[in-house]
Amino acid sequence: MKLEHVNITVPDPRASAAILCDLFCWHVRWQGAAKDNGFTVHVGDDDSYLALYAPDKDLQPTGETYGRIGGLNHVGVTVDDLAGTEAKVKAAGYTPHNHADYEPGRRFYFDGPDGIEFEVVAYD
Repeated sequence: MKLEHVNITVPDPRASAAILCDLFCWHVRWQGAAKDNGFTVHVGDDDSYLALYAPDKDLQPTGETYGRIGGLNHVGVTVDDLAGTEAKVKAAGYTPHNHADYEPGRRFYFDGPDGIEFEVVAYD
């Protein structure tokens, strides 16, 4: 089994995709019209991606997700260069937090585009 994608609602899929491409060396796999007169950008690598979706309607903020059934708590991303990725995250204006080093890898978190929390992990 392999996870192919996760679909997340965001206000501006193109803007979010541009940031994530820069931070994680991803690319846009596809973009186009979507459900409810919306727009979606698929961003990731050749094996998996995030579908960043915006419907043609006003969006409501999520709020605290860890107490909600089906809440998206964070997106985990593996990288080869944890320090280099952290430098990119800081340069983009985000604040890394919750650094940890335990088996099987080192990690940090940051609240990225649209308030989505990312866990960045390097397996040495």
